[in-house]
Amino acid sequence: MWKTLTNIRRNIMPRRLFPRSLLIVVVPVVVMQVGVTLLFLERHWTNVTQNLSRAAVNEISLLVDLRLQELGADAERISQMGNDAFEMSIAFLPGANLPTSQNLSPFTLELLHRSLSLEINHQIGRPFTVDTTTYDNYVDIRILLPGEVMRVLTQRKRVYATNTHIFIFWLVGTTGLLLLVAAIFLRNQIRPITRLAEAAEAFGKGRDVENFRPAGASEIRRAANSFIEMRNRIKRQIEQRTTMLAGVSHDLRTPLTRLKLQLAMLPEQAGVEELKADLQEMEDMLEDYLAFARGYQGEHSTPTQLRPFIEQIHQDTERRWGETQIQLLQAPEATLAIKPKAFRRCISNLINNACAHANIVQVAAYWDQAKDRLHIVVDDNGIGISKEKLEDVFRPFYRLDDARTDIAGTGLGLTIARDVARGHGGDIILSRSDMGGLRAHITIPV
Repeated sequence: MWKTLTNIRRNIMPRRLFPRSLLIVVVPVVVMQVGVTLLFLERHWTNVTQNLSRAAVNEISLLVDLRLQELGADAERISQMGNDAFEMSIAFLPGANLPTSQNLSPFTLELLHRSLSLEINHQIGRPFTVDTTTYDNYVDIRILLPGEVMRVLTQRKRVYATNTHIFIFWLVGTTGLLLLVAAIFLRNQIRPITRLAEAAEAFGKGRDVENFRPAGASEIRRAANSFIEMRNRIKRQIEQRTTMLAGVSHDLRTPLTRLKLQLAMLPEQAGVEELKADLQEMEDMLEDYLAFARGYQGEHSTPTQLRPFIEQIHQDTERRWGETQIQLLQAPEATLAIKPKAFRRCISNLINNACAHANIVQVAAYWDQAKDRLHIVVDDNGIGISKEKLEDVFRPFYRLDDARTDIAGTGLGLTIARDVARGHGGDIILSRSDMGGLRAHITIPV
């Protein structure tokens, strides 16, 4: 039962901070105002209506007593007395009977009808009817007397608290104004938290947040300053690593370049082509190591049209893998802020890895507008990877016996691809493909 209640609460409660904070303010105020209104209706409104009804019925009772004590007395004199002294319209209907059917009083007039009925029963004790609905501003009371019916029309305001709606109007109006002011102040307090969350999310996706400034309460400013200090430390570390890797890259490429020149100058003889292939493999391995260590953190995100971007990758991989059938099933017409070089390598690594171990590869990209996510799926009909090793292949330098995960032999292909995807705030999930091989599924949030 408690689990069910917890699930219901989770489904009902809003998930964003502003609605939750507003709910904390609104619920107590509304509960308090409802309680005050009910107390007012129960105490003040009921008491006032009962007192007014008692006074009016007391006046009617006086006129009834006069009529009964002086039966046959001048009816006009009693009517005149009721009109002058009590502001009531009195009429005597000889030989008439009480109405057999009465209009039901609406909820708002039910208290008046009940109050008048109780007082007439208590003070007069004769058959009667009370009509509170036929006339807008009057109450029609009819009392059965010997041989006649006494009809009394009295103004509704004399027997009913008619100004109650004014109190309720002001109560609701002031409450609404209070909640509006509270919502404005609350939004101003929450806006810095929202900006901090957006800045942290953007920085986690590798985007620049240079225009972020601390604002709001002191606690929020302290958290924002801590975020800025963390961002600056990470950027300094990345810059230092990038500078170091640039030097390492230069130092390593220099002897490789000399070796390539020396091999190019050698006459054609046995073993030269093998040396050139080994040298090219060494250069490719060096590029993979540097790309993995650098992590593409120095590249800035730019708005990129996805369809031509993915089509260009498809054309490049088709030229490289002429004997492999690479099918581009679909690509969305959308623009997304990505790091083009890094994202190109991410997709290329997955396609190249599939092409190295399959003869049919399918690539599909689509946009999930409901969740604001980009999905890119690469399927192949190769040998696939066992289920228990689907996560292991993302570890740096991890290789299967059949080298299914890396076409260059460095063990970094999928590692770099997932690192780039996560750098964009997304991820890569491997699973069994419907084609019989491996499926690589990239998800990137917008």
